Amino acid sequence: MRSIIVLAASAMLFAAILFAACKPKPSPPVATPDYGRFPDVVGKILVEKCATAGCHNATSYQNSAGLLLDSWEHLFDGGGSGASVVPYSPEFSPLLYFVNTDPSKGTVATPTMPYDATGKNPNHLSANEYATLKEWITNGAPDKDGKIPFVEGAATRQKIYLSQQGCDLVAVIDATTNLVMRYIPVGVNNGNIESPHCLKVSADGMYVYVSFLNGTAIQKIDTKTDKVVGTVTLGTGSWNILYIAPGDTALASTDWTSNGRIVYANTTNMVLQPWLTGSGAGAFVYPHGITSNAGFDTCFITSQYGNVVYRYAHKIPHYKKISVNSNPPTTTNNGDKTSPNPHEILMTPDFSKYFVTCEGTNEVRVLDAHSDAVLGVIPVGTLPQEMAMSRTKPYLFVTCMEDVANPLPGRKGSVYVIDYNIYQVVQVLYGDFYQPHGLTVDDRNTRLYVASTNSNPAGPAPHHATACGGRAGWYSVYNINTLQPLNSRRYQVTVMPYSADVRFKTL
Repeated sequence: MRSIIVLAASAMLFAAILFAACKPKPSPPVATPDYGRFPDVVGKILVEKCATAGCHNATSYQNSAGLLLDSWEHLFDGGGSGASVVPYSPEFSPLLYFVNTDPSKGTVATPTMPYDATGKNPNHLSANEYATLKEWITNGAPDKDGKIPFVEGAATRQKIYLSQQGCDLVAVIDATTNLVMRYIPVGVNNGNIESPHCLKVSADGMYVYVSFLNGTAIQKIDTKTDKVVGTVTLGTGSWNILYIAPGDTALASTDWTSNGRIVYANTTNMVLQPWLTGSGAGAFVYPHGITSNAGFDTCFITSQYGNVVYRYAHKIPHYKKISVNSNPPTTTNNGDKTSPNPHEILMTPDFSKYFVTCEGTNEVRVLDAHSDAVLGVIPVGTLPQEMAMSRTKPYLFVTCMEDVANPLPGRKGSVYVIDYNIYQVVQVLYGDFYQPHGLTVDDRNTRLYVASTNSNPAGPAPHHATACGGRAGWYSVYNINTLQPLNSRRYQVTVMPYSADVRFKTL
């Protein structure tokens, strides 16, 4: 009996060993594709089809528009032409232009990517792949964990705002990467281009205000959310320059017409101040630039044609015409080139004097804010326009829009750097400009931003068209310590980038 039991146990053990030997071994786990923090459906397109040898991978991207597409982080380093993807704005994300083959789906740019040297288009994206990328950007272009680019630190993030006069947009530039991080649609009439002309950020950096050349309103944008949060209706006019009162309690704007006005609004509730609005109606001839004294009870306003700056005490009301040269104060209704034709005006931080760009005589004139005396005359390049002042260096920067002295081939315009204490030109920047206009200084990051409108067809051809048509412009970035370009990038935006301002102006 014992022998039978032993034999049975041995047989069972043998069977178990045989079964274990015949049992298939488990397959090794399948490696998850590494899509560089892209969501899988997006990474499968961008990494597998675009970040390939000879194109947008680590070894070849410098020859492919400087755009590296092997990871989500690298995508938001941008390329040689600036931002390739702008979260929430598929219509203004150039990456989509270059992978689109169907004009009915959006803007098409060439060469179509992924590039196909044979011309037979076997590698082009399918309609479904294009739709996947477009939906991803519409939803903010998140990484695989749902993180949206440029969201962190909304209350403290340093930004530059740039109006896009040809598209009813405001571009928001991240000061760390220098890339466009958002486009904000602005305007109150969706049927017409209202041309956002001038924008100014409040002293506390919490709001930006925008006027419209062809509109009837001023809009208020929250800089934490980059959303329009208020609108004040001004009525018919050509609303050019706006100015925010010290303390951010009110704003003023000029109606650039031959029978112009100055209007005022409360910035808290965005309501017109009726006791001020009509006071100067009809008194101003083509009023343009505007600034004020520290108490905001007296404004200084340029008359575009002639030689006049208005000193306007709006609560009285009373105004005086100040001559910016030795001739009697005179205003005209045309651009007589023999007159100074004051364009823009900028007060010094201590409110002791102000600078005026004179586009008729190619000068910057300096006037005493108390005595109205001319303190200095500074010759500059052709058609001086906008000004920006550093708070850490004694620099006044002036764009000279039509300066043909720029020696770079196919470029036009310059930026004059003036020591505002001694009224002397420190340096002239002849950079990658074409008709530069708006500019602003970011003292926190020691940078100067200069917007080239590039509105003349003789200017450089844009890298690509934009969804709103027209000739795209760009901005350049300079180091204010060295007065040299920060890099060789031409940060392309949409049509007619015009007015710029920085969010936080102090350190």
